[in-house]
Amino acid sequence: MTTFSQHRPGPYRPAKRKALTMMNFVRVSLRSAFAAILLLSATSPSRAATAIDPSGTWATEDGRARIRIERCGTSMELVCGYVVWMKEAIDAKGQPIKDKLNPDPTARSRLLLGHQLLAGLKPSWERHFLGEIYNADDGKSYSISIWRETASSLKVRGCMFSVFCSTQVWLVTNDALPGQLVGATGDPSGPKPEKEWARPLVVKSQTSAKAGR
Repeated sequence: MTTFSQHRPGPYRPAKRKALTMMNFVRVSLRSAFAAILLLSATSPSRAATAIDPSGTWATEDGRARIRIERCGTSMELVCGYVVWMKEAIDAKGQPIKDKLNPDPTARSRLLLGHQLLAGLKPSWERHFLGEIYNADDGKSYSISIWRETASSLKVRGCMFSVFCSTQVWLVTNDALPGQLVGATGDPSGPKPEKEWARPLVVKSQTSAKAGR
């Protein structure tokens, strides 16, 4: 009869198993850390793709207006938008339509043509610009996000109470219709910015003025 004698492992075997366990733990930890780094690089705002500049003049989806969007703010990282053309800029009496429903009584006498409806939209890591849009039809402001879908189209998504949302597509325009404001923002022939976003006046010194003559 064959008998099997009990064999006790030598003193080196527990140490070997402990070393293998530690190596497996290190491998798993390294894989988890690497996966976390990949996830962070894919979602971190500092590493994500920059939002595409939406600057340009855009025709709204319903064709009622054209909106000029351009960089604004002291750092030029934000964007603002202005109404530079309206299909119906005068009322039945032949008078320019004013912002009569504005919650600010001092702004109710301003003309709708040329008023600012996008104020300081901020870029986000999702390639969008986020902020608020003013709706002169009811005198209220709504949350909005815009992003350049293609070179010639702009997606505009507005939300009320962050629940009821609607998305429009605005198309770029390269011409000027009769009655369209074509001057620079703040100039007499251009749209009128809010005070917060108005360009600072550049006053030339006498020395600079003489040097430019």
